[in-house]
Amino acid sequence: MRLIRLFPDDSAFRFVRWRVVSFPFSAFVSVMTVVLFATVGLNFGIDFTGGTLMEMQAKNGQADLAQVRQAAHGFEVGEVEVQEFGQGGQVSIRFRVQPGGEAAQSKLVSNARATFEKDYEIRRVETVGPRVSGELVQAGTLGVVLSIVMVLAYLWFRFELNLAIGAVIGTLHDIVLTVGFFLITREEFNMTSIAAILTIVGYSLNETVVVFDRTRELLRKYKNLPTEELLDLSINHTMSRTVMTATTTALSLLALVLFGGQAIQGFANVMLYGVLICTYSAIFVSSPMLIYLGVKTSARAAADAKADAAAREAAANAPATRGTA
Repeated sequence: MRLIRLFPDDSAFRFVRWRVVSFPFSAFVSVMTVVLFATVGLNFGIDFTGGTLMEMQAKNGQADLAQVRQAAHGFEVGEVEVQEFGQGGQVSIRFRVQPGGEAAQSKLVSNARATFEKDYEIRRVETVGPRVSGELVQAGTLGVVLSIVMVLAYLWFRFELNLAIGAVIGTLHDIVLTVGFFLITREEFNMTSIAAILTIVGYSLNETVVVFDRTRELLRKYKNLPTEELLDLSINHTMSRTVMTATTTALSLLALVLFGGQAIQGFANVMLYGVLICTYSAIFVSSPMLIYLGVKTSARAAADAKADAAAREAAANAPATRGTA
């Protein structure tokens, strides 16, 4: 029985030459991410900002946002965010933390229920205090930073210096572009988003390690092969596995996006985007980066060292030759 191949085993596609497109594209998106992060900022969820979130479903199937917004502002509780999401008249209302503490938040929820329950079905009410949200911010930030540090330490010991730096660049690239997804789409950034980022870091690490393991094997096997050809060969050798992994993971996430419901849709959206970014990064960013990090076969490195030594010797003898003449 012949196995199904999503990518030919004997392929010889020149992936590395596309770095002239992938590098400027990744650089542009990364710069835009930094600019948007500094100017616009993330759409932090109630986990981080504190306050009350209420999600409702219009009983007649159509939500009147103007009426909901007018009624919400009529509570005179400060800034209120009213948004329509999903399909079929779903509305979310976000109230900021009230100065009266828990009692004020409870009173606000009671007033909102009494106002909207006639025309809307209250499906979710979530209240987070400022102290809890501050602790979540600290814990989430610390968790992300420590996990990234541990991943980078693993890469540093897993590979030689040049390969480790390439893997680190690829992982950081995927993190930056994932944050860019939150900035561009205005997807709510909450504790689930942190879980998605950590999962994407692991997936990115897995994709990069597979390709770089093959690169390291080929460095020992082909002593005189040009660096670009060797990198293309390593990508082509692992491409069947990469396509299979990305396809099966993306199909699973697509099912969650379409049928998983509102509770996990945000996580599934980010993960689906992350799978695409990690696959693109392992092929068109991390591997071509090794060219500029000086990865060479042993024979070519020895030849380059010999050429450099000959050039230095010739430069040292040049003044003596001119003096004798």
